[in-house]
Amino acid sequence: MDLITCLLLAQEAGFALWLLWRAGLLKTRKAVFLSALLTAAAFLLRAACLPYETLDYKDFLHHWVSFYRENLGFRSLSYPLGNYNIPYLYFLCFFSYLPIRDLFLIKLLSIFFDVLLAYAAMQLFSLCGGSARGRLTCFFTVLFLPTVVLNGSLWGQCDSIYVALALLGLWLGLSDRPILSAACFALSFGFKLQAVFLLPVMAVLWFRGNYKLWHFAVFPAVYVLLVLPAVLLGKPFLETLTLYLSQADSVGSGLNYNSPSIYAFFWRSPQTADAANLGIVGAFTLMLALLLFCFFRRKRLSARAVIAAAFLFAAGIPFLLPHMHDRYFFGADVLSVVLGFSCLFCIPCALLMQYASLLSYYAYFRMRFLLYVDHGARAVIAALLLGFVQLLHESTGQNFQKSENSSLTKPENLL
Repeated sequence: MDLITCLLLAQEAGFALWLLWRAGLLKTRKAVFLSALLTAAAFLLRAACLPYETLDYKDFLHHWVSFYRENLGFRSLSYPLGNYNIPYLYFLCFFSYLPIRDLFLIKLLSIFFDVLLAYAAMQLFSLCGGSARGRLTCFFTVLFLPTVVLNGSLWGQCDSIYVALALLGLWLGLSDRPILSAACFALSFGFKLQAVFLLPVMAVLWFRGNYKLWHFAVFPAVYVLLVLPAVLLGKPFLETLTLYLSQADSVGSGLNYNSPSIYAFFWRSPQTADAANLGIVGAFTLMLALLLFCFFRRKRLSARAVIAAAFLFAAGIPFLLPHMHDRYFFGADVLSVVLGFSCLFCIPCALLMQYASLLSYYAYFRMRFLLYVDHGARAVIAALLLGFVQLLHESTGQNFQKSENSSLTKPENLL
């Protein structure tokens, strides 16, 4: 790595510590020392991963940045390129102007959002009555989470962007800041289509009274503003707004792409179209069933219950949908950690999700299976069952304020 890359990485580490300071978690010398030490370790780990080039970078991302570099950067946004939505392409265009290796810039962007992801997870946990020590532990657990480290700093993927924004939206919604919440969800969707796995939780926030109906209008307004610069640079307005629809055929025809979904059990099905349609119906049925459950229990939903519902959306929908890829449980991976910190009962949830996702990651990086992904699919089923039990428990009408502040449900009290 060159000096500029090292300095940028150090600035991101400083940003992580600044967020912890703003959250009021660095009030003692011990907290400062441990946080600085853990932050340095997390970023040294990422620095070691930066030079690694994956096939996704070699075959796609590098060529896209090169195209923008050779065609006047932002002026070439009107050309159809790649299968990412416009907001991510803004960054690739910007990178084409910089005298830094694009591999490092792409990964530094994801690492920046790794920090925001850890912060959002920590803030979500704080709504469940987490102590300062517990919040710090949650922050660094997410920052060191294997799938988080591998996804951005090694693989060069951008899943931390849309998940961080969605979790910020969830935290802001539960904190009664609906306009900022809806804006964050719109930004999340703007970066990646997989945000739809988390968007149903907006309806749950509405059921609880965190949103009013007009707050949903913020979502399309922000999305339009997000793509407007590309339109002004010559990209057709309607084509830009409906980009995800035009990309529907780019997901591939296979039922499963190394994902721990239900199709890990049936990947050789001769009736591919019928199996895919059945999965789509199943995913919508699951989503509607969860929404109906939350609607009828809306007056009893604690913050912990909403987090459990968000996890069930993030894990259950991609579990049933066809054509899912190895990384599509990234949001569920992180939410399972928040759920595990909020309740001891759900700690196995986080372990099961990491097990399932890491089997898929191994298959990509090593080009062979350690264990076939049906083992991961079984782990996801177990995690979903635990998540539903937690949702059921948290919506039984008990005194949730007492439950959320009870020391018996705080994992940090085991430390």
